[in-house]
Amino acid sequence: MLTSSIIDQLKAIIGPENVATDRQDLLCYGYDATQMEFLPDAVLHPGSPEEIAAILKLANRENFPVFPRGAGSGFTGGALPKGGGVVLVTTRLNRILRIDTENLIAEVEPGVVTEQFQQAVERLGLFYPPDPASLKFSTLGGNVAENAGGPRAVKYGVTRDFVMGLEVVLPTGEIIRTGGETYKGVVGYDLTRLLVGSEGTLGVITKIIFKLLPFPEAKKTMLTIFDSIDGAARAVSTIVGNKIIPTTLEFMDHATLQCVDRRFTLGLPATARAVLLIEVDGDPELIEKQTAKIHEVVKPLGLVEFKVAKDAAEAEALWKVRRLVSPSLRDVNPNKYNEDIVVPRSKVPDVIRSIERIQQRYDIPIVNFGHAGDGNIHVNVMIDKEIPGMEEKAHQAIEEVFRAALELGGTMSGEHGVGLAKQPFIPLELSPVQIATMQSIKKALDPHNILNPGKMFPA
Repeated sequence: MLTSSIIDQLKAIIGPENVATDRQDLLCYGYDATQMEFLPDAVLHPGSPEEIAAILKLANRENFPVFPRGAGSGFTGGALPKGGGVVLVTTRLNRILRIDTENLIAEVEPGVVTEQFQQAVERLGLFYPPDPASLKFSTLGGNVAENAGGPRAVKYGVTRDFVMGLEVVLPTGEIIRTGGETYKGVVGYDLTRLLVGSEGTLGVITKIIFKLLPFPEAKKTMLTIFDSIDGAARAVSTIVGNKIIPTTLEFMDHATLQCVDRRFTLGLPATARAVLLIEVDGDPELIEKQTAKIHEVVKPLGLVEFKVAKDAAEAEALWKVRRLVSPSLRDVNPNKYNEDIVVPRSKVPDVIRSIERIQQRYDIPIVNFGHAGDGNIHVNVMIDKEIPGMEEKAHQAIEEVFRAALELGGTMSGEHGVGLAKQPFIPLELSPVQIATMQSIKKALDPHNILNPGKMFPA
């Protein structure tokens, strides 16, 4: 519990109007996209790196935990204040500082909303590809802290692949810069790569330098419908095996299609059992050839229908199938565990079959969709917590899903991170030596365990 003296010192650092302690204000920052809730003792809205540094120095002196938070859209509880303490919200740091069209870089603050940044660079003919599903409200600082991905990761990579440099306040209050504006640089350890994806445990990001690309000349969007999950899954590796790397390659299984069709009546063929939403971009002549080639190579795999959008409006109509998934899932059951396993592309059919067996064994609805182009499947275990024993079965099923992914050379999380939700399962993927090495880095940078304590590593 924070003392009145600490609250007064925090108010002196950032101004009384930027310190919230009323219960109704605290409730807003005690949850995220998970089903977990923890009430903080105070919520802080600093306006500069220097204010954040002063807060962390005070936290070290007075021994209270600080939990960095962006928009709170995370799926693993990575920003939740378990055990109490202060939530440090970075949304006041929301400026696009510069967009350099000559060197193809941009410098931004962490509170900039992802979509707003994309729109700003696109107005200048440039391109920032990472596109998490939460892009309309998630912030770039949170994207960096979680190493967010998205549908376009199959071709362009994830957030980490576009971060060139950072300004960071370390847990002890020092402000450092890592990386820079050059595409090469090998002086010292690569602290930028270490901090990206560290889930707010190693520092508070206050500035980001992003690499940008020229905006693609053209794109083609295709909706491919298959008569079996296996056919759709094999189509993924077949397309890539034919030297085509789509911009996006989104997968939806039969359960997903049923959810959407029940609510929105898509008019899909009765034989539809799985869908791939495929997009290619680049040179207009090249993408025409790629579209024809994709049609050719997937046709023998149980293809029921192949639709190609003629313009932007038709492309948006095809994407509608994917965008309607999340609002439809609650029709299956009211509660959802959204996991984001990844396997090598060629193993997508194997992991889908494993998940089907797990679903049958536990008699729990499991809906699968996601970024099949890079092997990232979103496994949604749908339950009703009011039914006795169902939640326990869900946790057992989730562990088996993780084990299935790991046995195929995959990972438990491609873009959601570890946070609190996946913390108990960390020993399934990381050895004791790996965990100890990471914990030693945490202790070196955060000797008093002030910053986002209790996250990632098992207690």
